Amino acid sequence: MTRTGRPVRRVASRRVQVQELNWGSPRAQALINTGDVGGLIRWARRERGWRQADLGNAAGYSASAVSRLETGRRRASDLHMIRLFADALFVPAGVLAAVLRVMPLARNTVAVSADRYANAEEDPLKRRSLLRAVAGVTVPDTVLTAFDESLALLPGPTASPTTARPAERFRRARALFNTGAHTELVQALPDLLAIAHACAEHGGPDAYARVAACYDLATEALSKIGRHSASRLTADRSNTFSALSGSPLAAAASARAFSIVLRHEGRPATARRITLHAAAKVEATGLITEAQAATFAQMLCTVAYAAAQADDRDLALESIRDAERAAALLPDPNSGQQHTFRVTPASVALYKTGVLWALGDSGAAIQAGSGIRPGQLPTAERRGRLHTDMARAWWQWGKPEQTALALLAAHREAPSEVRDRAGIRSIVADLAERHARTTGVRELSTLVGAARQDRSATTPGAHRHDRRGGVSPHSRRFLVAPACGGPGVRQSVLDSLRDDVR
Repeated sequence: MTRTGRPVRRVASRRVQVQELNWGSPRAQALINTGDVGGLIRWARRERGWRQADLGNAAGYSASAVSRLETGRRRASDLHMIRLFADALFVPAGVLAAVLRVMPLARNTVAVSADRYANAEEDPLKRRSLLRAVAGVTVPDTVLTAFDESLALLPGPTASPTTARPAERFRRARALFNTGAHTELVQALPDLLAIAHACAEHGGPDAYARVAACYDLATEALSKIGRHSASRLTADRSNTFSALSGSPLAAAASARAFSIVLRHEGRPATARRITLHAAAKVEATGLITEAQAATFAQMLCTVAYAAAQADDRDLALESIRDAERAAALLPDPNSGQQHTFRVTPASVALYKTGVLWALGDSGAAIQAGSGIRPGQLPTAERRGRLHTDMARAWWQWGKPEQTALALLAAHREAPSEVRDRAGIRSIVADLAERHARTTGVRELSTLVGAARQDRSATTPGAHRHDRRGGVSPHSRRFLVAPACGGPGVRQSVLDSLRDDVR
């Protein structure tokens, strides 16, 4: 085979006469089944009659780099390099995703996923955590179980996959999220993911980015309803697909969703590092397009909230100020093309309310939130979030009547924001227990169906109040003084720390 000195020309010439390899052969399937990325690259290279130098030439790497990947001396974690090798060898997107263990369409992936769930079931501590996470959630267990099974083996798409279908289904699913229709959304997710995966099998970077966006939406929804074991899996898959896409904007969206999972796991410092890194990657684009500028502003908000959760007050306040300045420079999102993130001064102010609450400054949080008109926020989910954020601040300050009224306002805007979030249900339970005669509490309790006996079921475990009076160092700064409500208030503040989707 004649070698050329220019990789681009070489790739272009091969596209005219490329021969499809037998990816269903026993050898190829064995490599896919074991997740042997380097072995599959070596097999495909040899099937095409290439030397390591030929592949290196086509992908822009040295022959030694190819050798290190194929022999396992270089870990198969450099997704950018793997994607370039796969593109040069015409490895189908579905095959690449399968060997990377992110395409749950092949039968071999079922055992991997099933083992993961089996291990969780065998561990009593993990089992209790999973039960605690789903207890009290209003999405039917049958719907949640069906979704868990779809993560192990996606069903076939219900419609013929075309480039337009993932975008259409995604818009529908996002609309369900925005209105708080969580049961309908979880029911729709398997087909959305199936169509996105089917399109990605023969797609390119844009198709990978679409799959990542679908998993991001799944992560947000699952985190909101307390299905944390599944949200970790969807966040991991989103990270892989966004890396395969090569898009810093897709990577930023994945990092934002992943940060939600990390905060629920009690790892806010890691969330801060990941979001900072993603924001820097977006900034490095030069922020030339509206999409880049909007994504950067959104990531500044996410960094601010992650920093506040990690006790990094200086970074939290600096980042939210930078986000305010960035949002002021963005065009009206209603006047042009829609992007992944809709960032306005009002949406940043909503983040600021949450940041100040997380820093323990309830008075400043209430002041920030009071300046937002609900009509400035475009969706029922965001308007409901405004009221629940205000309720958390009032509760942190020890004001039960204002807390109850704010939660009633949230329920009018988006009932699921009060009903489906464990931390908010915990506040409602505390109100019913300690302030039953306060204005609005009885009505709120009736609407939410709060009951004292449900309290232990709706409380996530990682920040539970120690019955002997002790709490983790990370949580201690969020506790209010005894005069402001006592242990019940303290506990519900801790609960809501793990109840954030931002």
